[in-house]
Amino acid sequence: MRRLMQAAALVLAGAAVTACAPHPIVARDPVPPPSPAEAYDCGTTRLPLNAAMSNCAPRYRDAPVVLHSRG
Repeated sequence: MRRLMQAAALVLAGAAVTACAPHPIVARDPVPPPSPAEAYDCGTTRLPLNAAMSNCAPRYRDAPVVLHSRG
């Protein structure tokens, strides 16, 4: 019985060591985020029976203005 418990303990210890991989897999979003200059105008129209229809159109923003001062 002692050998059986020792073997089970060794198997569990080995499983615990292999569970912590040196390079864990990290889930990443495959779609890159939009650029800061990109925006969307969206509108929603209500329909009967708790339904809704939305439409989005891309809208591009102007580049941000940066003021530099000396002093």
